[in-house]
Amino acid sequence: MSLRVEAVGPGTTVQDLGRSGLRAIGVGSSGAMDRASHRIAQRLVGNRESAAGIEVPLGGLRLRATRDHWIAVTGAETPVTVGSHPADLWRPHLLRAGDVLELGFATRGIRAYVAVRGGLAMTPVLGSRSRDTLAGLGPEPLRVGDELAVGRTTLPLHLVDIAPWRVPGDHVDARVVPGPRRDMLVPEAWDLLTGETWTASSAADRVGARLEGPLLRHRGTTELPSEGMIPGAIQVPPSGVPTILLADGPVTGGYPVIGVVLDLDAIGQLRPGATLRLRG
Repeated sequence: MSLRVEAVGPGTTVQDLGRSGLRAIGVGSSGAMDRASHRIAQRLVGNRESAAGIEVPLGGLRLRATRDHWIAVTGAETPVTVGSHPADLWRPHLLRAGDVLELGFATRGIRAYVAVRGGLAMTPVLGSRSRDTLAGLGPEPLRVGDELAVGRTTLPLHLVDIAPWRVPGDHVDARVVPGPRRDMLVPEAWDLLTGETWTASSAADRVGARLEGPLLRHRGTTELPSEGMIPGAIQVPPSGVPTILLADGPVTGGYPVIGVVLDLDAIGQLRPGATLRLRG
């Protein structure tokens, strides 16, 4: 073991790029909510992009190293300390044995990503080390006292000054395409979806993000049999309040899908109260 968890916030999980190709048998994709930030973190420490790292909602993580590690933190703008010194996001740092990596609380975006050279050496479940919070697959969420094993890699470490990247702020524009059940809502529902400014609700997690704004009304009361869902699908229940399904969303659902969001990395960084425009 080479990383010990000394403090952790709720919902901190191990994630990689998820489980692909299994939705037909009822297994969701899971994986990092902000895949771009995860990929960059892994590349900064010389890992393959598919290596497992830590997804940290809001912050509050503290890890102590029991041997030297190269680490990188990307994603949400979060105060980072390596040893006793402040450290930049989006660049690699050497964490010495006995030193602590500490993440404060995010001020922009919501999810930070921690990569360690060699990747976290968890046992894969159905081909992935990701935690699926809805199905309960993969490693348990991190807890104080956990000892995290780190793997090894033969890939070279290419040191860079910093990766030129930044997460969205308090407003996000995201692309949306029409969904297969758009015709089950009133004609003006699509214009409202793509013309109004929505607010991210506090009712959000890795399963889905509810949007606050005008209600999207159904045409009638016809019930829809359950059918396949994908991350990014915007379901509209009878209440008219749309919800975007995310990485741990269900693989089937019975509410009509009015549209599908394409820019899910940005949605994964939406803070409660942030605004969103869906561009059709």
